[in-house]
Amino acid sequence: MTVDKTSATIILASASPRRSELLRAVGIDPVIVPSDADETVDPSFPPEEAAVLLADRKARQVADALRKAGKARGVVIGADTVVYIDGEMLGKPRDEADAVRMLGKLQGKEHQVFTGVCVLDVAGTKRLAACRTTFVRMKPLDEARIRRYVATGECFDKAGAYAVQGRGALLVESIRGCYYNVVGLPLSLLDDMLAEFGIEPLSET
Repeated sequence: MTVDKTSATIILASASPRRSELLRAVGIDPVIVPSDADETVDPSFPPEEAAVLLADRKARQVADALRKAGKARGVVIGADTVVYIDGEMLGKPRDEADAVRMLGKLQGKEHQVFTGVCVLDVAGTKRLAACRTTFVRMKPLDEARIRRYVATGECFDKAGAYAVQGRGALLVESIRGCYYNVVGLPLSLLDDMLAEFGIEPLSET
């Protein structure tokens, strides 16, 4: 299926302001339809599979809801990010204590960030899913500094309890791979996926 870029409706299955801002920065103005899909996953799953599974759930749930509402046009983007270290997947912290625990585990070490992306058309005729990996090394941090960061409140609703695009950048020593993947949406990967739907953000309108 090919979608005319000038008339395509891009639907973001996420309430994340970071993801919508990234899309707008590259010329895509998405319709925001937050997903309420189940975000639990078996902790024994490989992190790449978990990230793709969650992204797929989000995109499918939104597409199904739109079809039931009689809106069968458009392309849905679902995404989910997980942080992985020492055999443990770190999602969003439950509370302040959990955020402190996560950052204590990450400090002074390199971890992996996996973002799964699912792109599908609302009509249900085409679906693509992929995952990108980035390696992030966090600086050595004592507990007092970790608690000062957690006290900013920035860590909540973030996989791994930090925001690399905010004050969390002060905690990060180095990044190997796609920076935008750590923010929550690997733009170069998404561009390749959208091209399969005939959507080219860099093409002339």
